[in-house]
Amino acid sequence: MNDIFNNMKQSMDRFFGTPAFKLVRKEDPTTSHQAAVVVDTTKLEKMVYEAIKKHPDGCISDEILDKFQKYPYSSITARYKALLDKDLIEITGVRRGKFGRNQRIMKAK
Repeated sequence: MNDIFNNMKQSMDRFFGTPAFKLVRKEDPTTSHQAAVVVDTTKLEKMVYEAIKKHPDGCISDEILDKFQKYPYSSITARYKALLDKDLIEITGVRRGKFGRNQRIMKAK
């Protein structure tokens, strides 16, 4: 039974994570390339996806950022595009954020 759950976890892990070469451009400084290799995009994408999934009616970036206050802003917000590109989340509209600006409503598929 344990093998079944391990296989399911490995199957889900395939959907998360972004290769380092997609995180930087050729002309970016060396430090950006070094950082791209070190960042654990698999972990971050899973965290953000699970947080979005907890909002069945959708959520905005402010709500996700509130859950991950110890992480840099860009570490969290950069995951939205990766999840959209992988078709794991969808945009269902817009709603005003805490500073009065419109933010996209994200919903897990």
